Amino acid sequence: MNNEMTSSEKMVTTNNIISDLKSILKLKVLIANILPVFTAFWLAIYITGSSFTEHLGLFLLTMIGSTLIVAGALLFNNWYEVDLDKEMLRTKSRPTVTGNFSLQAVFRTAVALTVLGLILMLFTTIEAAVYAFLGWFVYVVLYTVWSKRRYTLNTVIGSLSGAFTPLIGWAAIEPAFHIVPIVLFMMLFIWQIPHTFAIAIKRHDEYKAAGVPMLPVVHGIAFTKRQILVYIACLFPLPFFLSMFGSIFIVIATLLNVGFLYLAIRGFYTNNELKWAQQIFIYSLVYLIAFFLVMIIASLLV
Repeated sequence: MNNEMTSSEKMVTTNNIISDLKSILKLKVLIANILPVFTAFWLAIYITGSSFTEHLGLFLLTMIGSTLIVAGALLFNNWYEVDLDKEMLRTKSRPTVTGNFSLQAVFRTAVALTVLGLILMLFTTIEAAVYAFLGWFVYVVLYTVWSKRRYTLNTVIGSLSGAFTPLIGWAAIEPAFHIVPIVLFMMLFIWQIPHTFAIAIKRHDEYKAAGVPMLPVVHGIAFTKRQILVYIACLFPLPFFLSMFGSIFIVIATLLNVGFLYLAIRGFYTNNELKWAQQIFIYSLVYLIAFFLVMIIASLLV
């Protein structure tokens, strides 16, 4: 009997491992959290007139440290919510549910990544390390453990966690008491709420079956649509506080907000709420990437 794996079997095994890692680390969420760190670091370099090459070591410490901390927080979330993941279609294939990764291994890895990430962040600035820890604490303790299974405000609390990321990147260069990181903090906090509400509408039945008190489950989809509209409207003033990036940036950011608001208003006239929620979800991702990329490009052109 041949006990050796064929090349095709090895390929399948490797692909399965990669797929499991992407799932448990929530790769898209991880990237969405690290992009603001990079953007804020870059903008702090621009505003202070510093040289990126002179801060290359600091940049690597900031990016690696923050990535490890975010990854640690996401692993803690997977470890703690394995019972909920079993009840939801989109999470049933996570390795913590299938047993491909043991819960003990996931927990230990989460601790190790968090501790290592915080140690690396301490080699940047104390302020940046504090923001990184606060983001981790809000997501793991206040969101995952305390509020998600109890209150509809879990979305607001979870959004606060992600909003710390630009403060991390900026504070690695200089104190974050500056209009740019403050506006980015506010933008991310506000942006995440309609983004998450769209997911909650898409997965309404799954959240209801799992007993998670998401806003559309508790107060209905119509109420959630109104909340999405309100939060998107709150994004409109923010680009005007960033006039140092030029009028082109303000125009593009405002157009992004107009598109977001237009989609939100369409939600009141649609017969296909799942399709509409998917459109809001996709647009919100495009919005986030475009907003930060335009800021980076504007800093190069101004």
